[in-house]
Amino acid sequence: MFDSLERFLRYVRIDTQSADESETYPSTAKQLDLARLLAEELRALGMAEVQLDEYGYVTATLPANIEASVPVVGFLAHMDTSPAASGAGVKPRVVENYDGQDIVLNPEKNILLSPRDFPSLLDHKGGRLVVTDGTTLLGADDKAGIAAIMGAMAHLIAHPEVPHGKLRIGFTPDEEVGEGVKFFDVPAFGADFAYTIDGGRVGEFSYETFNAASAKIKINGRSVHPGTAKGHLKSAIQVAIDFHNLLPVFDRAEHTEKREGFIHLTDMAGEAENAHINYIIRDHDEAAFARRKEEVRQAADFINQRYGEGTLELEIRDQYFNMRKMIEVRPEIIEIARKAYRAVGLEPMEEAVRGGTDGSRLSYMGLPTPNIFTGGYNGHGRFEYLSVEGLEKATEVVVTISKLVAELK
Repeated sequence: MFDSLERFLRYVRIDTQSADESETYPSTAKQLDLARLLAEELRALGMAEVQLDEYGYVTATLPANIEASVPVVGFLAHMDTSPAASGAGVKPRVVENYDGQDIVLNPEKNILLSPRDFPSLLDHKGGRLVVTDGTTLLGADDKAGIAAIMGAMAHLIAHPEVPHGKLRIGFTPDEEVGEGVKFFDVPAFGADFAYTIDGGRVGEFSYETFNAASAKIKINGRSVHPGTAKGHLKSAIQVAIDFHNLLPVFDRAEHTEKREGFIHLTDMAGEAENAHINYIIRDHDEAAFARRKEEVRQAADFINQRYGEGTLELEIRDQYFNMRKMIEVRPEIIEIARKAYRAVGLEPMEEAVRGGTDGSRLSYMGLPTPNIFTGGYNGHGRFEYLSVEGLEKATEVVVTISKLVAELK
């Protein structure tokens, strides 16, 4: 019915890993390899207004095939893959008629994808899965979203009898490093509302994300030979440990779930003279989010009182906010998605995302953008896999939303 799988298998072979500390935009030039391919494919499909701009954004239009004036709907997905695992040399493999047993990803290295570790596999017994060779991530996050959108556009163009209004398509870089729509021109995009296709398990629908901030900490120590250290040494490493231990243990990510927020240590490095530690701060609740940021500030103040002013330098930066506030005022956007899910045989599982999407920022930039599933699981790691049936359902949801919007008066 759709060519989304064929497209997905082609896209994941292109390395588009983004980079956290880059000072360029996009953060890695290799993301443009996929951007250029997508622009070519959109033109080959017959899409209008295909553009690849200076920031790496790919946009295009499918003109309306109806005369009625209806809202312009956008569909977006991101091109980059996570810095957490390699995206180079991805070797996708389709597992036919999955039997519910361990999948041998790599016989030489004895790497298994097992339902003992990932029980969600059993939900796909009898289905088709796309897996890796166990040495890279797959890239379903979010090349499955791209494939679903491209497959849907190809279907609508091949079937002009399916009614739809004007559709806008957008593919973004650097979502995984929190900069996906930094330069995105919402007025030029021209959609009344949009959907990101960037979710996980089949049937997920989300219009709520975390509020998010980063906390970057630099620690200035004083190195002295340990033999004469008494009263003189101020180890930046020990200060970092002391700071970390001031934060609530059970507010760490590994102790939280559902709507529980956290303060998560992402990385640390250093020696006696200098050290740095970085955190991400997350919570769905606005007041709790502010409280967590204040806990970090109070810990920093305590350290500077204990070790001397200037020992610890703290920078907290807001990254994105819970998009629910901006979407709930447009309930028709939520209802359209619900109807589309049910029309393709799915009951929407409405859950708060324990993360963020490009829609988090877009919604505050004037483009309310909830999130639709892709059928991808275990993102950001070498045990990532994709449900082929899920990908096809995501493609069908995009087509169905397009039809439903065409029916609006």
